Amino acid sequence: MQNVLTNGYRVMKLSSFTTLFLFLSLLSGGSALAFETDQYNLPPIPLADIGDEVSERVEAELIDTIRYANAAIERSLKCIELKAKGCQSAEKERAKLASLRSPDAIAKAIYFRLGDGDLITTKFGNWMRSHKFQAQPDRFKPGYGESIFKLHLSDYLTMSATVKMFGAEFGIDKLEHFFQQGHKYYQIEKETREKGAAPNEAARKAIDWGKRTERTYFGLWISGVYSNADLYANYAGMKFFQGLTRAVEVNGKTRPASLALVDGRWTIADGNLRANLLKPFMTNHMNEALNPSAFRLTLVRSVRRAVKKHACPDWRTAYPQLTRSAISDRSRALELWNGVDYGFTKKERIVSIADACFEEAAPAD
Repeated sequence: MQNVLTNGYRVMKLSSFTTLFLFLSLLSGGSALAFETDQYNLPPIPLADIGDEVSERVEAELIDTIRYANAAIERSLKCIELKAKGCQSAEKERAKLASLRSPDAIAKAIYFRLGDGDLITTKFGNWMRSHKFQAQPDRFKPGYGESIFKLHLSDYLTMSATVKMFGAEFGIDKLEHFFQQGHKYYQIEKETREKGAAPNEAARKAIDWGKRTERTYFGLWISGVYSNADLYANYAGMKFFQGLTRAVEVNGKTRPASLALVDGRWTIADGNLRANLLKPFMTNHMNEALNPSAFRLTLVRSVRRAVKKHACPDWRTAYPQLTRSAISDRSRALELWNGVDYGFTKKERIVSIADACFEEAAPAD
C-alpha cells in the first residue's frame, strides 16, 4: 500500500552530515529535533500574507495524491478482472483495493508528501524554507544579537523564520507540526476509538501524547521550550487529516470533507477546496508571543531579558494603545480553540509580552 501511494517517499536515512549535525547540536545543549521560533521580535517591515500560495501548494499535493490513488485502484481492478501477469492473487488484490479506498490510505499518502522527512526537517518544511513566494517580504528571522535564543546557540541555528498566513504570524515549524505530529495525533485518536473509546477520550489520548513530547524530546529536554503553540498545531493537524474524508466542526461551522469516494474512485468533494484546506486552522494560537511558551530554568531569564531589551520597544511603538490587560485577555482567549481544549498547559516560567512589555496601562487620551 505504502509503495503504491507514496511514490517512493520514505523516512530518510541519516547521512553522515546529519549525524554530525545532531551530535554537535546535542553537545551545545540543543537538538535539530526541536526547531524553535521567535514571534517576540516583530518584523521591521510587515510580512506579506502567503496563505493563498501555501494553500495552492497543499491543494496540488492533494490532487496529485488522488491521481496516484485512482491509478493504483485501476491497476488492482484490472488484476482482479483480467488476472494479468505480475498481479497478486485475487484475494490479495481485493485486500489491496480495500486499503486503497480507505481514509487511512489517503491520510498516510498526504503525510508522506508533506509531513515525512528526517530528523532535521520535513518535506514541507524544506519547501517552505526554499520557496521564493510571489509576495514579499515572505519571512523574517531576527538577527542573532536580538534573538531570544542569543544564549542558546543551537536553538538559534535551528530557529524557524516567521511567516504570515491568513492574518496570523507564526514559525514555519508550526506547519511541520501540523503535518507531522498532526498525523501522529490522527493515528492515536483513530486507534483509540477502534478499541472502543469515545471520541473525546480518543482525542484526549492524542493530546496527552503531545504534552509528553513537549515535556521531553520535542521540548524541555532538548530546546528548553514547552510550546503551547506546538500543541495547537498538532491538534489542528489532526483535524486536517480527519477532515480529508469527513466533515469536521471548526469554529461552530461544518468544514466539508475535502475528498469523497465516488464509484470506488477518489474525487474532490469540496467545491471551495483551496479556501477550506488550511485557512480555518491558521490562527494566532500558533504565535508564540501571543500564545506564550514556558522555558527551562536555565533559559527563561535570558529570554526575558532579550524580550525586554529588543522586542518590547518595537511592540510599544507598533501598538501604542495596547495595554497589559488587553494583551493578557487576548492570550487567555487562545487557551482554547473554538471552545475546545487542544492541550494548553499553564506552567511557571512563561514569558509573556503583556508582563514584559506592558506593565502599565496606556495613558488615557
